[in-house]
Amino acid sequence: MKIAVLPGDGIGTEIVAQAIRVLDALDLPFEMETALVGGAAYEAHGHPLPDATLKLAKEADAVLFGAVGDWKYDKLDRPLRPEQAILGLRKNLGLFANFRPAICYEQLVDASSLKPELIAGLDILIIRELTGDIYFGQPRGRRTAVDGHFPGADEAFDTMRYSRPEVERIARVAFEAARKRSKRVTSVDKANVLETFQFWKDIVTEVGKEYPDVELDHMYVDNAAMQLVKAPKKFDVIVTGNMFGDILSDEAAMLTGSIGMLPSASLNASNQGLYEPSHGSAPDIAGKGVANPLATILSAAMMLRYSLNQEDAAQRIETAVKKVLAQGLRTPDIYSAGTTKVGTVEMGDAVLKALA
Repeated sequence: MKIAVLPGDGIGTEIVAQAIRVLDALDLPFEMETALVGGAAYEAHGHPLPDATLKLAKEADAVLFGAVGDWKYDKLDRPLRPEQAILGLRKNLGLFANFRPAICYEQLVDASSLKPELIAGLDILIIRELTGDIYFGQPRGRRTAVDGHFPGADEAFDTMRYSRPEVERIARVAFEAARKRSKRVTSVDKANVLETFQFWKDIVTEVGKEYPDVELDHMYVDNAAMQLVKAPKKFDVIVTGNMFGDILSDEAAMLTGSIGMLPSASLNASNQGLYEPSHGSAPDIAGKGVANPLATILSAAMMLRYSLNQEDAAQRIETAVKKVLAQGLRTPDIYSAGTTKVGTVEMGDAVLKALA
């Protein structure tokens, strides 16, 4: 089982190191190779996704990814910014389906900003289409306007677009996932305004007829954003486009108390996947030893489940994380009165002990 390890920038190196310790403790036949990505790769090779890094990722069964980005790179031309590395990996590996579970652990109910009764037992799976939509649509750019409200003025533009196969395949992923859960899918769109999402809604409805055992409902994105904080437990599986999924998954993350607890998986048609925490590189706390490694450790569990077919090992890791939380150990992002504050390495130590 070959794993490409891409720690990236900021706290990425710190949290990935703890996930690797946990994987090593499982005593499974892994072959792990590390490469630079993001800002670190730009500094060394002049590009956030060097050819050697991309080659390694393509040859691996799975990619364990930390985080990329730093404010000091914000003035670079867009193709050279660290964040382009993750977009390039998604495109080159064909990673079209992003899984972001939002689970509120019993021990962290009080860490959420919502009332406990709203989020106790919360378990949502957001499935985001990753390779289409406004992030990749062409044409895009800047120009001088020749029409509109301000002819002759500078303007910028992006193109939102989806093809039928793109919508069909992500819809099927969502329905298949729902069959293993509570058999409910909510498709989030903006069909009342955008032609792209009327198209999306029509196709998801068609695909839904192939799954008569799964309940399907549709919701506008603005209403979905409201319902996530009003009655989040009404959702089971949410499927949506690239931009809406980007926004809603971060909103759902905070329902659980901290984005530092949320893993993610991005899969292609052959279940080769990229696994990363839902949070960013957090350069403001990098090097301080306080970052929460649990989202990355849980991402490693998802990697074992979806790409490496090691379900028992995945469950071992998830059970160990629950044990650590039950012991009251908390990194600063999830700390509350009555619990014990620990750092990145100490949290890794605790998970290793719980595994044993």
